[in-house]
Amino acid sequence: MGPFGNFALSFSIISILSGCMTLFGFGLMTGGPAVMLWGWAFVGLMVLAVGAALAEVTSAYPVSGALYYMASRLGGPRWGYVTGWFNLLGLLGGMAGGCYGSALFIGAWLNLQWGVTPTPEKTLLIFGCILLLLAALNLFGVRLVSILNSISVWWHLGGVAVIVGALAIVPSSHQSAGFVFGEFANETGWSNPLYVGLLGLLLAQYTFSGYDASAHLSEETKHAQVSAARGIVRSIFLSWVVGFILLAGMLFAIQDYAGTIGTATGVPPAQIFLDALGVNAAKALLLVIIIAQLFCANAGLASASRMVFAFSRDGALPFASTWRRLSSRTRTPVPAVWLAVAVPFLIALPSLYSTTAYTAIVSINVIGITPAYAIPIYLRLRAGSGFIPGPWQLGRWSRPIGWTAVIWVGFVTVLFCLPPVSPITTASFNYAPVALLSVLALAAILWMTRGKRTYEIPYGTKEERDQMAQDLV
Repeated sequence: MGPFGNFALSFSIISILSGCMTLFGFGLMTGGPAVMLWGWAFVGLMVLAVGAALAEVTSAYPVSGALYYMASRLGGPRWGYVTGWFNLLGLLGGMAGGCYGSALFIGAWLNLQWGVTPTPEKTLLIFGCILLLLAALNLFGVRLVSILNSISVWWHLGGVAVIVGALAIVPSSHQSAGFVFGEFANETGWSNPLYVGLLGLLLAQYTFSGYDASAHLSEETKHAQVSAARGIVRSIFLSWVVGFILLAGMLFAIQDYAGTIGTATGVPPAQIFLDALGVNAAKALLLVIIIAQLFCANAGLASASRMVFAFSRDGALPFASTWRRLSSRTRTPVPAVWLAVAVPFLIALPSLYSTTAYTAIVSINVIGITPAYAIPIYLRLRAGSGFIPGPWQLGRWSRPIGWTAVIWVGFVTVLFCLPPVSPITTASFNYAPVALLSVLALAAILWMTRGKRTYEIPYGTKEERDQMAQDLV
């Protein structure tokens, strides 16, 4: 990959047309327009701090193991082992959340096109088909992934321009600026507005995830010490600006707030398109979003499979000898790709009986991957002058930006373990903390029983690591 391809990977995984759109209805219920827009602005600034601090460490250690490799180098193997499991949980949770969101939108499109009722069973079937399609695309090799990601950047930017332009020009009426920037709504069952507003930050925090993909693909990127670091920061910044425009355009175009939340399609953005633009335009714009979401999920699978491969290469996963195998033709980690689609399918199974399962899946992504971002940043701060920066660095801003990032990550990790709706029932329970504790318990058991003996980070040069990868073919 060149620098643009590396940037495009992270930009595609952040995917404002995926995260913003799939959680749009959640945002309307947890704070409404005011929290959605101002929360986006604030969370984007915090994530930019996290990304910049992480980019500095990435520049020093441009290895496909990425976060856990950095943690191992800076804090020792135990830190690396825990970071790797956090990162793996987040990436696989992100695959589940992104692909399930795509399935919801495809269900809404089928509802408009042929009147198909989007039941949980049908949505899960669509979800499984999406995973199979993405696996097939990823097995062709990194060149195809890079090409699709480059197309994805322009598709996202063009898609946002078309959606916002249509919603600005066509409807005969729009919401006021006071509504878009100041309306607060609460459909959660909780009475505390501060708590509800904080829950609403999940929309932005979930969207701003996955940018560590630039680091995961660093061994397949030219001039990675600079390209991967810049890819992280640029992807966050561009998503921050364009995402704000997208959310504002959607909110101004709402015709019926209650009807949008309770839409029969199951997807509030689809109802906005229907009310503002009509059926044919709604179906066309839904296709724009669906294709963008598939681009996002395809990039996410590339990142997750490389994480599985690297973690197995270093002896951390059970059956590591299987997951670290590479195709002799494409050099793609084929078994890792299949594992990275099988686990997300299992994560999404509770959607068959839980009405809030999608929110929980999204929370798994956030509470898994955000601590993995913070650990190498914290260890870099702890190392002080012992850390030798790469060519991309923050200079005197390194420590204030780094500590801002660590504090923010700690805050959102706790926040998204909390219940999103009241009353708390079996159907509305947030099982994300259960998934988190289960993975941590599994990691602890594996560390004590085998990790101490099998987990080993290769500290050699890139050429030596490449030779080791060749030996695995």
